[in-house]
Amino acid sequence: MNQSKIVFIILIFTIIGCKKSIVKELEISENWTFKKSNDTIWRTAEIPGTVHTDLMNHNIIENPFYRLNEHDVQWIDKEDWIYKTTFNITEDTFNKEQLEIEFHGIDTYSKIYINDTQVFTTDNMFRRYQIDIKKHIKIGENELKVILESPIKKGIEKFDSIDYQIEVSDNDLAKIGKVKENKKVSVFSRKAGYHFGWDWGPRLVTSGIWRPVILKSWDNFKIEDVFIRQKVLKDSAQLSAEIEILSTKEFEKSKIEININDTLIVSKEHQLNLGKNKITIPFTIKNPELWWPNGMGKQYLYDINVKVSHKNHYDEKRNRIGLRTIELLREKDSIGTSFYFKVNGVPTFMKGANYIPQDLFLTQVKDSNYYHILNSAKEANMNMIRVWGGGFYENKKFYDLCDEMGLLVWQDFMFACAMYPGDEKFLENVNQEAIDNVKRLRNHSSIALWCGNNEVLSAWERWGWKQKVTKEQSKKAANTTWQSYVDIFHKILPEVVEQYDADRKYWASSPSSELGVPESHTDGDAHYWGVWWGKEPFDNYNVKIPRFMSEFGFQSFPELATVNKYTLPEDHDIFSEVMKSHQRSSIGNGTIKEYMLRHYQQPKDFESFLYVSHLLQAYGITTGIEAHRKNRYRCMGSLYWQINDCWPVASWSSIDYYGKWKALHYGVKESFKKTIVSYDDKKDKIKVFIATDSLSNFNAKLTIDLLNFEGNKLKSWNQNIEVTANSSGSYFEIEKSKLSDITKSKNEIFLNTSLSINNSILDTKQHFLVPFKDLKLPQPNISFNVSENEYEYFVKLTTKNLAIGVFASGNFDLNFSDNYFNMLPNSEKVISIKKGNLKTLEIFKDKLKITSLVDSY
Repeated sequence: MNQSKIVFIILIFTIIGCKKSIVKELEISENWTFKKSNDTIWRTAEIPGTVHTDLMNHNIIENPFYRLNEHDVQWIDKEDWIYKTTFNITEDTFNKEQLEIEFHGIDTYSKIYINDTQVFTTDNMFRRYQIDIKKHIKIGENELKVILESPIKKGIEKFDSIDYQIEVSDNDLAKIGKVKENKKVSVFSRKAGYHFGWDWGPRLVTSGIWRPVILKSWDNFKIEDVFIRQKVLKDSAQLSAEIEILSTKEFEKSKIEININDTLIVSKEHQLNLGKNKITIPFTIKNPELWWPNGMGKQYLYDINVKVSHKNHYDEKRNRIGLRTIELLREKDSIGTSFYFKVNGVPTFMKGANYIPQDLFLTQVKDSNYYHILNSAKEANMNMIRVWGGGFYENKKFYDLCDEMGLLVWQDFMFACAMYPGDEKFLENVNQEAIDNVKRLRNHSSIALWCGNNEVLSAWERWGWKQKVTKEQSKKAANTTWQSYVDIFHKILPEVVEQYDADRKYWASSPSSELGVPESHTDGDAHYWGVWWGKEPFDNYNVKIPRFMSEFGFQSFPELATVNKYTLPEDHDIFSEVMKSHQRSSIGNGTIKEYMLRHYQQPKDFESFLYVSHLLQAYGITTGIEAHRKNRYRCMGSLYWQINDCWPVASWSSIDYYGKWKALHYGVKESFKKTIVSYDDKKDKIKVFIATDSLSNFNAKLTIDLLNFEGNKLKSWNQNIEVTANSSGSYFEIEKSKLSDITKSKNEIFLNTSLSINNSILDTKQHFLVPFKDLKLPQPNISFNVSENEYEYFVKLTTKNLAIGVFASGNFDLNFSDNYFNMLPNSEKVISIKKGNLKTLEIFKDKLKITSLVDSY
């Protein structure tokens, strides 16, 4: 080999050697075993995982979601469980200056041992724990052991240790959990509240190492955190990188580099001191591309990499950042005080849903599940998701997808429907939890708002809890309870947000009018449950209009294909024990039936009842959504309860546990379109409204036809209009007396309104003059044929007469492109579905079933 080649190889080796990262990470995920604390048999375990899923994997328990199995597994949360594994430490790793294990999530109470020495304890499911293990390890094989202590036993200890009783809603299903004296202990543990039960979920109080366990080793320094703060967004975006660096020694000259989309824009030298260093580096992005919510523009994300180096050591952190401004506007007006968001200076009507955890066993939720739910939200024209406070702070994948899809996140802290302890240890635990999660999530452009809790203020002030505690316990107990509330939601949480993410707003409680002031419909946000819990009519959505509707909802059952997965045929009665168990609302199945009979005829059988419950739910909730959009001068947000389920159940969801869209989700997709037509049916007249999120005015043609069910046109109105940008308004009125002059048969006619630009239809909407149950519907005479391409099956439908709620089914796992739709007389429609596991066109055709409303009775 000649000398020049040797020099070249040495040079290459030197360059590569200089790029040696100082932080080594190893996930400890293999060779785990577990057992009940008093057992002798060790079994294999999956980490991340939960005790329940490990027991299912070994067939020790059956699936708790099937039939009544939930009731047979309540013993698990009363036991302690032990998990252990081994990991190897090389001499090179052993000689690193720093060695630590980071638990990204332990549910919840644990004692952690390294080589039989206890090194740490945990008591918060929502926190990350970093443990210095340098002095406890050895070269070669090391044992890691985690004792998971019973959250119920721990909760009872804490329950019994105080001299007053903390109010908790009936969502804590202590009776089903067979807890001693039915003690509601959920509030004492910083653990997902819904694990203890909710009015849409089972009681399955898990334990487990539910997020990754990482072994880290490093010398000299490491980056602890990088926060990209956005300061000014104009022709140039002024930003800063706020960097936290932990250093084991002083470095007079370290280099800090900032790369944007792999282009170096900043390189500075900076001294590192022993211990924690906080360094702020300003930088500029010229001609910035903005990040917009779904439906308003692109979601441009900058790849920003911060690197700290000294000689041949370096560490770096990478973030994807969308440049945008988000403001929560609260301004006095003639109604009260506004509550709306501006994004990049544009007043934005928030269209979305409340989101709950997707499973009781969180490690069962895969990236594909996150994509399905959030892409379904995007497809349904949503721009906001509320992460509800009875679950958990979601995984990074969730927020990454929200960033990519333009879904703003209303982020609750994890407190819901209960009062909480206020002792010093509990409060400090909450403080650290808030710091952990605000710092973890604040770089996500999708985060729009931090909210302290769900319905805690309402419970204290409006559900009678304050009076109950004062009367049944004492004034002192009431004052102690309220002081805990103030300490958590008026002090700790807003102070954490102010310190670590001051550019975003904090809202103490949803719903509320002001800090410490219960909800109203003139100020703040509202949860309206007069429909459902109050048995009020759907029409009340048109009069109960708040400034921002952050919760409202109505239930339905899943479709039959889903119900078949957790029942036997003998269970197919809505009042069977199994169907009642998979319904956790105290007024559940009977309330669905009561509302159904207000609007629809009695369904002929169980399958039809499930189907009509879908139509009913969609009718009710889209009535609410459209009421909010029609009144956007007053109300600037409509977030329905809820988009998803955590197990197979009758609930308020628009997508069931197995990912199947209900009629509601298809309806929401229509009602959340950029521009919609809607009706306002008053005593003497019917108004035709248009609501639009378009940022510019546009000219359009409004066409209103009065039709009978066979398609005969009885009257038509046409009008050229200019639609005002980002607004709603009435554009046409029809006197009801004029309709009566045309025909007396109100049960055989309907209005069909379309809005179009150059013959391209923006929206079409039907309006019936009597309830669905009173319509004199003919048989629609639907026919269909099927075809395929490489990836999809297509169904071409044709109807002679009006068809309401056309439903394509067949025990398919995937969703049709459209479903539960109306078809006008003498019309055609093509829908599609991905092939999935249906291999041939013949199999698909044999399974396919087409139903409409007249088939249900």
